[in-house]
Amino acid sequence: MLRQQDVGHRIVVRRIVGIREGRTLFSDALGELVELSETHITLATDAGPLRVPVAEVHRAKRVPPARRPTAAAVVALELAADEAWPAPVRGRLGDWRLRWADGWTGRANSALPVGDPDRPLPAALDAVQRWYAERGGTALVNTPLPLAAPVGAELDARGWTARPPVLVQTVPLRALTTPPDAGLADAPDADTPPTAGPDGAPPVTLAGAPADDWLAIAAGRKGGLPDAARHVLTAVDRVRFAELRVDGRLLAVGRGTVTGEGRWLGVSLLEVLPEARRRGFAVAVVRALAGWGAAEGATRAFLQVEQSNTGAVELYRRLGFTTHHTYLTRVAPAA
Repeated sequence: MLRQQDVGHRIVVRRIVGIREGRTLFSDALGELVELSETHITLATDAGPLRVPVAEVHRAKRVPPARRPTAAAVVALELAADEAWPAPVRGRLGDWRLRWADGWTGRANSALPVGDPDRPLPAALDAVQRWYAERGGTALVNTPLPLAAPVGAELDARGWTARPPVLVQTVPLRALTTPPDAGLADAPDADTPPTAGPDGAPPVTLAGAPADDWLAIAAGRKGGLPDAARHVLTAVDRVRFAELRVDGRLLAVGRGTVTGEGRWLGVSLLEVLPEARRRGFAVAVVRALAGWGAAEGATRAFLQVEQSNTGAVELYRRLGFTTHHTYLTRVAPAA
């Protein structure tokens, strides 16, 4: 049987689903073990969360992790994430993306080396450094792994440092979607009416533009909000800004985008004020955004979280997110 050490790992569960003509009927489920209690096993499966009473479990065991995503899958998700966080100044180096947003966030101010830079790798990295130097910034390169391992090796040789690893995590949207009676499926294209949160959480409103107090929370998290930041936040065709208020005061926020040819819901800037944490507000915001994303036709959700942010990683694990791939932001040495 399973142990607490198996939580977070991929498992298979054979459960008893009935008896027919004196024979026991079984059904198998495969997914990530989210919770293990004395009475239930909870899995995050491709079809959504599954809670199995221990009394129905015939056999359960850990299995090897799923295969790594293909290079094409990593590229597609990286491009969807780039579309969801659009830098106002952009350039191209063959297939590589060059991005600049006056230094606001690493994602919007780094090169994305996916595809062919249309020149030898050393020359491509020289060109990256010149492009950022012309804008008065330090050159950054986001290296999705293992896809951009050759780029990383060249940067190692040049003495570039690395910021903490970032996990790019995904989950089937069905695992996050709020119950059908929550009213999101028929939400209009403009602002979405308040939606009741799970487990008694206050309702969440989804707006087409960020309110001033929403921006203030984002500024506090990201260390200011220059004009370039407003472009990054709003210059997406399909975007929503989640607000959870209690007595008129904004206590939790989040941002959702639909990109990648409509397949991906991107969740970003999820934040709950310190005095309002551990009350289910973050889950309410994510589920509200998931409901909107599903109504827009998205089928999977993604987010990016620093591996060292253990509190956030644990929250996302409980929601069913698993790591698709990781990336490192590489930083050029001082001139």
